[in-house]
Amino acid sequence: MLGLKGENIYLRALEKQDLDFLYKLENNTEIWEVSGTLAPYSKGVLQLYLDNAHRDIYEVKQLRLCICNTEDLVIGLIDLFDFDPKNLRAGVGIIIMEEKNRNKGVGEEALDLVSNYVFTKLNLHQLYANILETNAPSIRLFEKKGFQKVGIKKDWILTDGTFKNEVLYQKVKS
Repeated sequence: MLGLKGENIYLRALEKQDLDFLYKLENNTEIWEVSGTLAPYSKGVLQLYLDNAHRDIYEVKQLRLCICNTEDLVIGLIDLFDFDPKNLRAGVGIIIMEEKNRNKGVGEEALDLVSNYVFTKLNLHQLYANILETNAPSIRLFEKKGFQKVGIKKDWILTDGTFKNEVLYQKVKS
């Protein structure tokens, strides 16, 4: 297991047994607006993704980690994306699959673990997050964890014929 363990959750690398979880998550149309997905994913495509998930963050510029509870069940994902080792930054995104696991500190603990990891192990200078202006729970989470609102991307995401603003949050290593 990756050494990213908190009190109530731990983060680990993707494993082959995560195929069904990924299939359910990636084909959930409710998250397509933030993931940029336009069509469903097949299990075959997701299996290819899992087969390559072991590749190094320096090579693929991304790291996706499973958020697991104390019963070893995967309840969400936290992603580092657009990893930029030259400018020492990366984007971060988080999703907790089921409503019953939200607003219980899981996202907060996962964000703490990944922030500590990138600032101490990867020696990054900053993390950033792109959050829809209408996503109040995520905005509260990121602000609580020390991310600052640094800009608004006007009409950034098109959903069902309507443009939505996306807010850019940033956390610079102290």
